Amino acid sequence: MGVFLNIMTAVLLAIFGIGYAAIAFENNIKINKTATALITGVLSWVAFMYFAPDKSAVNMHLLEHLGDISSILFFLLGAMTIIELIDAHDGFEIITDLITQTEKRTLIWIIGFITFFLSSILDNLTTTIVMVSLLRKLIRNPNDRLLFVGIVVIAANAGGAWTPIGDVTTTMLWIGGQISTANIMMKLFLPSMACLLVPLAAISFQLHGKVERVLVTKGSKSKLLTKTQQKIVLILGILILILVPVFKTYTLLPPFMGMLFGLGILWVVTEIIHGAAGHDEKQHLTLAHALHRIDISTILFFLGILMAIAALETSGILTTTALWLSEKIGNLSVIVMSIGLSSAIIDNVPLVAATQGMYSLSQYPMDHFIWEFLAYCAGTGGSILIIGSAAGVAAMGMEKIDFFWYVKKISWLALLGYFAGAAIYLLEESVFHF
Repeated sequence: MGVFLNIMTAVLLAIFGIGYAAIAFENNIKINKTATALITGVLSWVAFMYFAPDKSAVNMHLLEHLGDISSILFFLLGAMTIIELIDAHDGFEIITDLITQTEKRTLIWIIGFITFFLSSILDNLTTTIVMVSLLRKLIRNPNDRLLFVGIVVIAANAGGAWTPIGDVTTTMLWIGGQISTANIMMKLFLPSMACLLVPLAAISFQLHGKVERVLVTKGSKSKLLTKTQQKIVLILGILILILVPVFKTYTLLPPFMGMLFGLGILWVVTEIIHGAAGHDEKQHLTLAHALHRIDISTILFFLGILMAIAALETSGILTTTALWLSEKIGNLSVIVMSIGLSSAIIDNVPLVAATQGMYSLSQYPMDHFIWEFLAYCAGTGGSILIIGSAAGVAAMGMEKIDFFWYVKKISWLALLGYFAGAAIYLLEESVFHF
């Protein structure tokens, strides 16, 4: 039986490893990463089904994971549609008009701070979608814009780590009773801020000159739209995104339900404000049209990657890895930092879930060092690689970022920020003990 399990483990890791390599070398092999992710996800479950003694249990686990995965995909679908609808109404022009700075060094600090604090209110995934959409309006040169997008990924993950609603892993620990709201915000604010400040300071030395702004051309939709309508769609869209965590808190339903509810409300409002316009005249301003504009390949990429990770989790590979770390390393700080670094390669959700399963609340009660440090490390470690976080994957899909370009230009910045924030947290613990 042990040999059988070892073979299964080897096969699953081989499938994931080959799929991961194919995604990383997308531009070299000329195969779209979404196709690779879907094949990897399905083959992982095919292999798991072949080796599993209880076939019906595998199907049951697959459907359970599909429910969790679908909640993420519907959340992403809703957020992307709202962003597209705001964009169709030129809503982002209201914000970009307020950002008049064109000097690269100053602008990147402005973008970093906006992303950091917006992520703590919304979540890192939604914030990344919003900020990448804004950058498309602010910066014309694709090469310049990619550097800013890289900082957005770092800032979104750093900003999401210090609040219970900013990152899915922090939310998991909050719901699981491992952390409390006020304590995690107090303990992780400075480490998360350091995680952003160090990369911002480092990249500032590389930036010179000014960015070229995108020329805004007034098309047919400007004839139909009024400033009031632009503001209504922008404010309502952003308000819906902000209130999704509130919806979850009071209804106890998953976040995607709040997102879909808000999407329905926005749909009704846009139908009302454009009710007097003709069908052809308002067609490009409808939510139905926005649905056609969203990047479905990004959503399918998420589906494939999360399916593959779910297979590794269900097979017990991730849990076994976590237990091995506990036995071989022992030191909690090193273990948690290793989990954070691992989240750059493997999705941080199953890693945190495995850690929650490894250690009980009776062993490490609420707001213990391990849970706080885990929230920081798992939340920010994913920035080290572009596919290491939901924010990175979303940015990768929206801007077609090359894996190795990110490794060369951004990974070292994210790594510096990760260790800087970790050092600040450990200093807090050792000196202040608060």
